[in-house]
Amino acid sequence: MIWEKKGKIFDPSDYGLLFAQSPQALVFDQFIRIYFSTRQKDKQKYLSNIAFVDFDKNFKKVLDVSTHTVIPLGKLGCFDEHGIFPMNVVRYENKIYAYTSGWNRKVSVSTDTGIGLAVSNDDGITFQKLGDGPVLTSSLYEPFLVGDPFVKIINNIFHMWYIYGVSWKIFDGNLQPDRVYKIGHAISKDGIDWIKDNKQIISDKFPDESQALPTVIHFEDKYHMFFCYRQSSDFRENRNRAYRIGYAYSSDLINWIRNDALAGIDVTENSWDSDMMCYPNVFSSDNKIYILYNGNEFGKYGFGLAQLKEE
Repeated sequence: MIWEKKGKIFDPSDYGLLFAQSPQALVFDQFIRIYFSTRQKDKQKYLSNIAFVDFDKNFKKVLDVSTHTVIPLGKLGCFDEHGIFPMNVVRYENKIYAYTSGWNRKVSVSTDTGIGLAVSNDDGITFQKLGDGPVLTSSLYEPFLVGDPFVKIINNIFHMWYIYGVSWKIFDGNLQPDRVYKIGHAISKDGIDWIKDNKQIISDKFPDESQALPTVIHFEDKYHMFFCYRQSSDFRENRNRAYRIGYAYSSDLINWIRNDALAGIDVTENSWDSDMMCYPNVFSSDNKIYILYNGNEFGKYGFGLAQLKEE
């Protein structure tokens, strides 16, 4: 695969926003809505909220940027009290389901996460939560950090790819623990009650690798997964250990073959995405396949777009 980069298409600073993380597309007939996570300071710490921007189908013109609360944060003590990052959307029965990765601060480690569900009846302008708790969370074999959902309905079955934590470690030279997480899979008949595979589905490239934000699309008789991966220590300042785009493919949604060399997209020197590429979202519109992604500093400078070249 070869991707043609279209450059950065959205800069949050142009609209008075901090960060535009994890862009996720929802395609309409006349425009494309892209949800993303922003940040705001709360007592010297960040909260993450969901916003969206509407583009024309050519991604040349911004039609609208949300100024309202798309989905409220959780109540005191809830799994999404301190933020939602990211949020994935899927159409179902004339509604739009939003699968949220809610996070809350901890004491011994920085955070924990769970996956919630909210539903929109107004074409994705606002969402209402089904309840205060998560629909997918930690369990016997996935003890913490369940998040980063991507949901696709295939043959009337909901499939969710997500991440789960396997360890917190204090690596050499660090004072605080960093997390290690992998990609898992679950299925559901209704999008609410889920059955986990309870296993890592994407092989590791190196020890203590962290894998994040899977996104899946079907074309040319295969399922194609794009995700991001990094070293689990010294990744914030060392570009050689920072996020890159990974790739795997499957014919049966069970067995995935990883081959990052086939991803077809990488960092660009001396650019806004020179140090890292992360949080991909692959989608199709008007018979074209696109990938949205963040660059340096985890989305601080916005998100970019690339189009898959036709053979």
